[in-house]
Amino acid sequence: MQRLNHFRVYFLLAILLTAGIVVVAREHRPSFLRPDLHLNAYVTGADGNLTVVDLVKLSAVAHIPVGAGLSGLRAHPTRAEIWGVSSAGGFVWSFSAKTNQVSARIAVGPLPYSVDFSPDGKRLYTTSSANNSLLAIDCQSHAILAQSRTDADPVLAKATSDGKSVLVVNHRGATLGIHDASTLAVRILVPVVPQPEDVVVLPDSSVAFVLSRSQHRISVVDLRRGVLLTNLELAGRPTQMLLKPDGGELYVISPESHGLQAINTWTHEVGDYVLLGSAPTRGILLPDASELFVSDNAAGRITPVDIVNRRVSRPISAGQSPTALALDPGENPSLLLAVNQGSGDLTVIRVRSDSQSLLTMIPVGDQPQDLVVKLF
Repeated sequence: MQRLNHFRVYFLLAILLTAGIVVVAREHRPSFLRPDLHLNAYVTGADGNLTVVDLVKLSAVAHIPVGAGLSGLRAHPTRAEIWGVSSAGGFVWSFSAKTNQVSARIAVGPLPYSVDFSPDGKRLYTTSSANNSLLAIDCQSHAILAQSRTDADPVLAKATSDGKSVLVVNHRGATLGIHDASTLAVRILVPVVPQPEDVVVLPDSSVAFVLSRSQHRISVVDLRRGVLLTNLELAGRPTQMLLKPDGGELYVISPESHGLQAINTWTHEVGDYVLLGSAPTRGILLPDASELFVSDNAAGRITPVDIVNRRVSRPISAGQSPTALALDPGENPSLLLAVNQGSGDLTVIRVRSDSQSLLTMIPVGDQPQDLVVKLF
């Protein structure tokens, strides 16, 4: 009888364990993911490798050497490809998500830093900072379609959503170049804050906001008239700008001020300030803009922020020095990912349930830099 009771206990425990595993698997597996679909994260490392992480199996499945000084990581909007640049190698690279192989290395000149796609995904734009040039590349043939001169030290190219312009942030020139998207010819150079590094554009392509990580100001540029509207004073030097999908608010993160500021994009007024923690660095918005997640590089955690009510929720533990963030695709993401530069891993956080919590941490190599997620 005692043996029978033990058997029943073990059998019940086995059933409970199996059920628990199934529940966890279902919780982290996106509901839209069919058996023939794949969901991967791609992480660049300081060693020049690209790490592929299977987000269903929650494990790294490949480490592929790409080139030195990887940056500008982007997922193609329609093709099963990941794109980026090798700043040290002077080339743009394309990576096939289906074969886990580098499909192209396209020489563009010394010191490219970023890439951006045209609204239809047919063209890719990049700059050569050392050559003061802007280039357009055909994403299918990998041919260079056009090239033009820029102001001094272009570090970023951004296509407007109307498909008519490409904006170039000229770091040393302290200007925003407005270029024709077809010919790449420069229409006008607009003076902005010193040492600009990033730009975001309203959905109607009317106004751009230009960030400098060395300044306590951001510039507001009227793109239709090609003029500087104003420079907005900030509480501290910013690291990132995040635009609400409807374009109504801009959120500026600053480790120096330990928080973020909300800017009204219609009146160009600096509004609410939200205190976040030690060193908030990077952020990402949910698709419905109801919540913002911010990585705290010094505290080793992710801070959720209720954007509507300006309320900070309980921080979620991550690894050492979390920086770049990403969500799985879809209207209702279930996974939040964070790259941890200090501990060399990828943190996976469950965000769909009421109790947001750490799911696992996946080793991806020393000093991971950036990441994107691709469903294919």
